[in-house]
Amino acid sequence: MDPLVIVVVAISAGLHVAWNIRLKTAGDPLRAATVGMLAASVGIVPAGFVAWSVAGRPALPVEGVALGLLSGTIEAGYFILLSAAYRRGDLSIVYPIARGTAPLIAVAIGVGLFHEVLGVAGSIGVVALLAGFLLLQQPWQALRRGNDGGRRAMDPAIAFALATGVTIATYTAIDRLGTRLIDPLPYAAILWVTTSVVLVLWVRFVARSGAVFGGGPAEVRSAAIGGWLTLVAYVLILWALSVAPLSGVAPLRESASVFAAAWGSVRLGEAASRRETGRRVGASLLIVGGAILLAIGG
Repeated sequence: MDPLVIVVVAISAGLHVAWNIRLKTAGDPLRAATVGMLAASVGIVPAGFVAWSVAGRPALPVEGVALGLLSGTIEAGYFILLSAAYRRGDLSIVYPIARGTAPLIAVAIGVGLFHEVLGVAGSIGVVALLAGFLLLQQPWQALRRGNDGGRRAMDPAIAFALATGVTIATYTAIDRLGTRLIDPLPYAAILWVTTSVVLVLWVRFVARSGAVFGGGPAEVRSAAIGGWLTLVAYVLILWALSVAPLSGVAPLRESASVFAAAWGSVRLGEAASRRETGRRVGASLLIVGGAILLAIGG
C-alpha cells in the first residue's frame, strides 16, 4: 500500500480517537454525537458542492446516492450503539473492542466479496489482531454472574461495543463502493446529512433526550469541535478508500485503539493498577502491529 495512504489513515485515526474522548466524557454521548454531526454538516455540504461544481457538476449515479443514504443511516446506528456502550463501559475497553472487531469483519468482506488477496504479512497480521483482541477483551471474563447468582449474562458494554463493530465494518464496506461511484466530498456530504437527520429524529422521538442543543454552552462547543475533528478524519478515510483496498485501509484505521487504551487507562483513570494499564495498552499495541502487517499485506 502507498506510504502516503498509510500516513493519511494514521492522521485520521488520531483525530478519530480525540472525537471519541469527547463523546465518552460528554454528559450525554448521543446528544453530543448529534450536535457534532450537525456542526460538521455545515462544513461538508458546501465543500461537497464546491467539489461537485469544480468537477463540472456531473450527474450523480443513483446507485452512489443510494449507497450514501444507506451508509449515513447505518452510521447513525453506529453512534446510537457506541453511545450506549460508553454509558456503560470504559473508553479503554469499548473503543478497542468496537474498532478492533471491525477489521476482521472488513477483511472477511474484502477477501470474500471483493476478492482481495492477503499476502503472508497480511495473514500474520490477522493472527496478531486476534491475539490482541483476546488479550484486551478477555472473552472468558465477558460473561459475568447476575446479581442473583444465576446464569451468566454478557456485559452490556461489551455487547454494544461488538454491535458497534458490526456497523463499522458494514458502512466501511458500503463506503468502499460509494467512493468509487461518487467523488469522496460530495459522497461525504450525502452521508453526513443523512446521519444528522436520523440522529436528530432518534434523539427527539425515540430516545426522548430533550432538545438536541439542550446541554450547556461548553458542552455544545466541545461536541461541535469534536464533530469537525471526525469530519476531517472521515474525509481522509474516504479518500483512502477511493485509492486503496478495503482490507488494508480498514485495519490500519484501527491503530487509534492504542491511543484510546492509553488515554482511558491513564488520563481517565479507568485501569485499577499499572498492570491493568499495561495489559490494555499492550493488547492495543499488538492490535496496531497486526493492523500494520495487514495493511502492508493487503
